[in-house]
Amino acid sequence: MEIKPSNTDYQGLLQHIAQSYEQGRANIAAYANTEIVNTYWQIGQYIVEFEQGGSVKAEYGKRLLPKLSKDLSLAHGRGFSLSNLKRMRQFYSVFPIGATASHQLSWSILVELLKIDDPLERSFYEKQSIIENWNVREFVRQKSSSLFLRLAASKNKEGILQLAKQGQLIEKATDLIREPYVLEFLKIPEPYLLSETDLETRLIDHLKSFLLELG
Repeated sequence: MEIKPSNTDYQGLLQHIAQSYEQGRANIAAYANTEIVNTYWQIGQYIVEFEQGGSVKAEYGKRLLPKLSKDLSLAHGRGFSLSNLKRMRQFYSVFPIGATASHQLSWSILVELLKIDDPLERSFYEKQSIIENWNVREFVRQKSSSLFLRLAASKNKEGILQLAKQGQLIEKATDLIREPYVLEFLKIPEPYLLSETDLETRLIDHLKSFLLELG
């Protein structure tokens, strides 16, 4: 005689499986974003060090990034636009190797941070993004609401921060994976029609190649 689990036990099983599944997807997304950030920082380092090569810098001058963009795009497809390369170079310059906190953020948020000229304001939004775990949409919303300026001018800083938290958006793992920069990095065409298995395979294959290159 077959013994069936009680409804309570079954619901618990469903919950545990769902939690593990979502956590796994979130881990994959976070790992992908970390590798994107590390790779783009390293590309920025290569560019800056090449530009600082004395006579080489004088020879290429302003032609270096357009030439790199053209050649890399021909060889590797999307992801190496002139604006992207400028951001990678800026990323290395603004966030030196000791600034490990920046590597906790997605590339999309880092791009938004790099648009901020004031170092103090940039540092504030960087720290808040990490503390509050903002996604890029929430980051843009908070910045558009002039959160930094309102806090700087207000005596009730705790009240303003509490109000800011109420509008926070929750981001799912699938939203992270489908972020344009992630799709670009993994060479996934848009509109994307990949199954989750295909997507995970591309993630693993790409990360394996990247790690092998690093030795």
